[in-house]
Amino acid sequence: METRFARTADGVTIGYQVLGRGPALIWMPSLSNVTAQWRIPALRAAYLALARECTLVLYDGRGTGTSSRDIDLGDLGVEAHLRDLIAVLDATGLRRATLLGYYHSVATAIACAATQPRRVDRLVLYGGAARMSEAMQPAQTRALLSLVDQDWSLFADAAATAWLGWDGTESGRWTAEAFRTATTPAIAKAWFSAARDIDVTPLLPEIEAPTLVVHRQGDQQIPVEVFRRLTTAIPGARLVELPGSTPTLFVEDPAADLSLITGFATDGRISRTAVTGALTRREREVLHRLAAGDTNAEIGDQLGIAVHTVERHLANIYRKLGVRGRTAAVAYALRGV
Repeated sequence: METRFARTADGVTIGYQVLGRGPALIWMPSLSNVTAQWRIPALRAAYLALARECTLVLYDGRGTGTSSRDIDLGDLGVEAHLRDLIAVLDATGLRRATLLGYYHSVATAIACAATQPRRVDRLVLYGGAARMSEAMQPAQTRALLSLVDQDWSLFADAAATAWLGWDGTESGRWTAEAFRTATTPAIAKAWFSAARDIDVTPLLPEIEAPTLVVHRQGDQQIPVEVFRRLTTAIPGARLVELPGSTPTLFVEDPAADLSLITGFATDGRISRTAVTGALTRREREVLHRLAAGDTNAEIGDQLGIAVHTVERHLANIYRKLGVRGRTAAVAYALRGV
């Protein structure tokens, strides 16, 4: 895949790649090395699948991958990352695009949507937070970041296996190598240090673009409450809680993830399969009884659970389906869920 180069307003060279055709989707980076990431089978398959539906743009942020390593380590806040994104948009000639904010780049995606609304068609947010310190709070994440100074190679291996859940197969080895070659320990330390101070929460009410917040995390990762608060703060945003515990997209259930992201990026559609797949078995049973016309008491009797438990399941169902109450949930179910 050919790597091209853009120049930011402050003179930093940014490496980027473009493939496919259709509505533009920019997969924004965290600690990345796009060239190395192509060697990871799951990511390669995801890139090619996305490119069948979209014009996919990949890039490395300043200080990482194919982009300039000679950077100001004191200037790694959201404004610097926003300059990287704007440079890529300008270099590709894209007037508008859907932004996929991924982990570290969630805050940058939010900032772009809020301050340059004419350039953002839609917004997909995964794995990060408006207040980046919240995404770095879990004990497992703090332990991982402590390795940056101590043992860079061990950090890369732990990030690939203990954190992202890759095993010792080819994918795991290439993922560790992508982390290891993404940048230097000094730049990584500066990146994460700056991230702790990034907070774009005040910008959330200003977002006009249709927004999809996606969550899939294990028990030791970012709590779902962080993503629920994020969704609530963005006007009209939808949250999809994906089943599973692998804290990355396109790995645990790649077909469903691809359907969700491409559907939203191309026409704003949120895959019914992805949404209902987020329901637990019990929530599906409650929804089925609800669609059959049962009252809460009747649902409780049928399933052998208390009425207050039924009410709790219904609250979760409404939130996951993105509906406001009983009637809308029944209509959703009767449309073929």
